[in-house]
Amino acid sequence: MTAVAEKTNLLGMPKAKMEAFFESLGEKRFRATQVLQWIHQRGADDFDQMTNMSKVLRDKLKEVAEIRGPEVVYDESSKDGTRKWVMRMDNGNSVETVLIPDGERGTLCVSSQIGCSLDCTFCSTGKRGFNRNLTAAEIIGQVWVARKAFMPFAPGPDRPITNVVMMGMGEPLLNFDNVVDAMNLMMEDLAYGISKRRVTVSTSGVVPAIDRLGEVTDVSLAISLHAPNDELRNQLVPLNKKYPIAELLAATRRYLARLPDKRKATIEYTVIEGVNDQPEHARELAIVLRGLPCKINLIPFNPFPESDFRRPSMNATRRFQAVLNEAGYIATVRTTRGDDIDAACGQLVGRVDDRTKRSQRYIQVQQVSP
Repeated sequence: MTAVAEKTNLLGMPKAKMEAFFESLGEKRFRATQVLQWIHQRGADDFDQMTNMSKVLRDKLKEVAEIRGPEVVYDESSKDGTRKWVMRMDNGNSVETVLIPDGERGTLCVSSQIGCSLDCTFCSTGKRGFNRNLTAAEIIGQVWVARKAFMPFAPGPDRPITNVVMMGMGEPLLNFDNVVDAMNLMMEDLAYGISKRRVTVSTSGVVPAIDRLGEVTDVSLAISLHAPNDELRNQLVPLNKKYPIAELLAATRRYLARLPDKRKATIEYTVIEGVNDQPEHARELAIVLRGLPCKINLIPFNPFPESDFRRPSMNATRRFQAVLNEAGYIATVRTTRGDDIDAACGQLVGRVDDRTKRSQRYIQVQQVSP
């Protein structure tokens, strides 16, 4: 029995790869421009919709290609306007994507992996373990699905997604090539046309990948720091044992130095009661970050069932912020959004067929704990 050739999903192809695809079919490169606009600016998922191409070409594309986004299995809005989608990927696993509206700005939080290969102690995603990297089509597919939810599907000043942050499930820089392809589509004028200042990749500190990133793109960078010293960060972010704070911040400086404009890194700091929320932690953080162009985003811990950590009081968080502000930093406290639908920072879980068996170990520990 002859195997049926797998069709190429055009959804995740940035312009250069799309041009190469059409050249491989014996077609002109400008076809890539047409298809990119149909898919990402008009929401097309059927080649018959592409009326500025001949029927012969459309029929050829049907034979070898497809436009297939993730399947939406859950779509819910929070009382504060935050919207969460659970999207099923190939092999039955799912990821979560969140849109946070704020006045004229809409920030979409996008996932890069099914689960997470890291095990940060304050993050619910990490407790679910890890299955695999998402493809470029599955990453940009989250943007595509979210954009299609707001009809009509058309570019313009009133578009609902103005910012994208790679801060959902997974460590983006451990899925480097697919994340870069997807971010290129986010910034592509023929696709979503989002400013490089408004596309942000967040990392827990994969130092070699930060340096590599600086060679291929100039998106904005966020660092998940969460502690002012290596001893504490080793406990909260185990990756720190491989790439300690000094190496991470040095790589951040190198990345910023490559950018053609004066841009700041975002330092993400989850504030946890009794762990890293004291004024002395803030003073130490101010010293560690000295000389780094940055702004600090303080994130009050969002509780989840597998964690014994507690959310800090607002007074403690404000005291922490005041120390940083007095030291000359721009430090803001992130407003918790979407926690009533488990869409807040650190609460995304999806459905993960855990290849690491990490989730099973956490369940066993909970069962034997007093």
